[in-house]
Amino acid sequence: MTPITNPTDFRRALANWYRSAQRALPWRLHPSLYRTVVSEFMLQQTQVKTMLPYYHRWLERFPDFESLAQAPSEDVLKHWEGLGYYSRARNFHKLAQAYVGLSQKPQTAAAWRELPGIGPYTSAAISSIAQGYPAAVVDGNVVRILARITGDNRCFKNNGEAVKALTATAQELLEIQNPGTHNQAMMELGATVCSKRKPLCTICPVVKFCAATAQGEPEALPKIQRKASEKISVDRLWIERNGQLLLHRIPDDAAQLAGQHELPHSGQLEYNTAALTPLTTRSRSITHRRITEHIYKVVADAAPVQDYQEKNLHWIPFSKLASITLSGPHRRWINDLAQIA
Repeated sequence: MTPITNPTDFRRALANWYRSAQRALPWRLHPSLYRTVVSEFMLQQTQVKTMLPYYHRWLERFPDFESLAQAPSEDVLKHWEGLGYYSRARNFHKLAQAYVGLSQKPQTAAAWRELPGIGPYTSAAISSIAQGYPAAVVDGNVVRILARITGDNRCFKNNGEAVKALTATAQELLEIQNPGTHNQAMMELGATVCSKRKPLCTICPVVKFCAATAQGEPEALPKIQRKASEKISVDRLWIERNGQLLLHRIPDDAAQLAGQHELPHSGQLEYNTAALTPLTTRSRSITHRRITEHIYKVVADAAPVQDYQEKNLHWIPFSKLASITLSGPHRRWINDLAQIA
């Protein structure tokens, strides 16, 4: 691994570029502690262009920690609907409730890590950007920059291992006098210039410091092992009667998508779909899983309501679908199928 020569020059070149090249994002145009926290929670595993509409809608409903802390959990999840990874919304809700109850508010990265849903990355981002605390942010974008700049050829088992290995380098490179701007500049560089594939090295403001570019193979770094793709097939059922749609409500104690509704799968009703033709087939990806979902239209049986409810299956009037929380893909699929089923 090649040490970064002239770190002062590196910081200066990065800062000069960021002043003119940064995107005009709303939490930068109108900064506040709360808006920084909102943006950091929403941007976990989500691209900026995807989260922006949700960001604006969220601030209209929950403009501060207090309003979020007082809101019912169903309302919080409803306003997160479509962003995915709903544990972020539940953790943010818990954080707001904890934050408003503190007599001494967190001012350091370590203090932020004491609150729900806050890890090393988020604590560093919030404390540096909103409070000027000198903690280096290390996410996938920063890992990529640092591995290429230093020519780090180590093979990491996963992104978490790479983050741990490169955090010390990030901290050494940090602009202590203006850590928030430096961190945002690093993340912006990774998001817009030093991309995973086809990095824009010819316009990179710090290319002269980059060992990987000098070696002619910037795309080869970082070396991170990826999980093998897992293919999953699910049969879903479209069952309606009397202007109602049968949906499965995921239990509140579920590890994922707790409290949300989805079309039931065939196993929940012990329904054999082998002889049927699907209404539609949809695909989606969640991390390393590639999921194919076949949706079949079937006729409702005469089972009593309580038999369905024991399986967390509920008849929801079509007129009420907008008021319940559906997982993002199922919201889209149901809206589409309601027109043709």
